[in-house]
Amino acid sequence: MTDVGLFYVGAVLIVNGIMLLGRISARAAAPLNLCVGTLQVVIPTVLIVTTDGGGAAIAGAAGLYLFGFTYLWVGINAATGWPPEGLGWFSLFVAVAAVGFAARTWYDGGRLFVVFWLAWAGLWLLFFLVLALGRTELTRFTGAVAITEGVLTAAVPAGLALAGLWIDSAAAALAATALGGTVVAALWLVTRPASIDASTPARQG
Repeated sequence: MTDVGLFYVGAVLIVNGIMLLGRISARAAAPLNLCVGTLQVVIPTVLIVTTDGGGAAIAGAAGLYLFGFTYLWVGINAATGWPPEGLGWFSLFVAVAAVGFAARTWYDGGRLFVVFWLAWAGLWLLFFLVLALGRTELTRFTGAVAITEGVLTAAVPAGLALAGLWIDSAAAALAATALGGTVVAALWLVTRPASIDASTPARQG
């Protein structure tokens, strides 16, 4: 994924997370989704056309299309009022594919982006649960995770790369994994549905 594209992926994940938290409407988020989705479709197409068509170029383009199609679909659904179930099932496809891209990244020598790909797999799995299976009790948690990943797996890494400050290492990947796990656990505690708390049996004193 290009640094510029990743930077704007951060922006759209943050905005979509705010949408899932109910702070803005889907129609209000539609323009950014359409713009970033178009960017994430045009860039890989240009990469394929202008390179020798090698395996690395094709694999990189395939990853970009996953996100581009997602954001275009979000924007189109918001503009048309189409139901979200189709996008939800596509999100499951993206989640599974992201695990494969994590493995490919590991094979290519990347470490931090292995963590990022797995984080994106988890987020798109949440999209599947909310949009396709109707698990609306997970909506706030999904929104919070989207905002967090928009910052930590997209906007900040892209900003560091654009500034020439990006460093990838196994130690950094381990630190990112520990930080990510801690943050996700904290987000769940803050956003978990009240019904889950209410269903927990009270202790007998």
